[in-house]
Amino acid sequence: MKRVSLLLSILAGLAIAGAPASLVAAAADPPAAIPLGVTIGGVQVGGLTPETAASAVQQGFQTPLELQLGSTRILVTPDVLGATPVLDKAIERALAAEPNSVIPLGVSVIPGAPAAFIATLAKRYDVPAVDSKLFLRNLRPWLSKERAGRKLDQRQAVRDVGAAVTGSVVRTPVTLTQRTVRPKLTRANFGPVIVIRRSSNELFLYRGTHYRRLFLVATGQHQYPTPLGRFSIVVKWKNPWWYPPNSPWAQGQKPVPPGPGNPLGTRWMGLSAPGVGIHGTPTDGSIGYSVSHGCIRMHIPEAEWLFNHVEIGTTVFIVAS
Repeated sequence: MKRVSLLLSILAGLAIAGAPASLVAAAADPPAAIPLGVTIGGVQVGGLTPETAASAVQQGFQTPLELQLGSTRILVTPDVLGATPVLDKAIERALAAEPNSVIPLGVSVIPGAPAAFIATLAKRYDVPAVDSKLFLRNLRPWLSKERAGRKLDQRQAVRDVGAAVTGSVVRTPVTLTQRTVRPKLTRANFGPVIVIRRSSNELFLYRGTHYRRLFLVATGQHQYPTPLGRFSIVVKWKNPWWYPPNSPWAQGQKPVPPGPGNPLGTRWMGLSAPGVGIHGTPTDGSIGYSVSHGCIRMHIPEAEWLFNHVEIGTTVFIVAS
């Protein structure tokens, strides 16, 4: 009662003082309210003042978006995604709307912000594929088991997250998808592997860990031993020229073109060991002995066969046995 009497006294005073009638009427009117049943972005704002409605929509908008990545649940607020609600226009439309109207909420998004956030997730949750790795065990090739990886579909994730944060304030969880990344090298598809036993002058060809064929070869003599270690084939030449190396045993010799007398036969498979390769030889009687200057000699038809069944990058193990 006291408040009502006070209000009446104020109004009477304004009237006596000659205040405009419109000012007196404005002081008597209650604050504007949004028509009943109106929603903004899924938030009920009917009957609320603009300030209260804006606060309610802002609070609802900041509800975290739930992302599901496999068994991991991630909550992210829209501001982290660079999203801001455009409240003024929505409130203005709501005030002028019919009861029970549905008013969309405009959202401003900083360009690139959702993509940057998704890229951060990918860096954390992507799992690279692991190839089979080659080792030598008991003079035979051995391969570790490969492992598939997982990679977040970033493009789809950006689209889905963007749609969720710019749509209704009431958001459904977004499921992020990861595609399987297959390893390039597996136990099943691993290529050729060569194992050369220097003391026994034998060359073994494998497909991965599976034995394929055995060849007798010639290896380096005592003064010029075939090097031990793990190497790879770095070059393959058909009908190669032979060029004398910078070594005392080749002093004064001249290059030999392709042909029957070429010391390399018809095929050369150069190794990552400098100056060393697997090749044919016209000197069949040397096969089975340690008589070369470091290279691995083969019968010419067998060198041609091997040439067709290995590739650049093929691993070559040379062991002392």
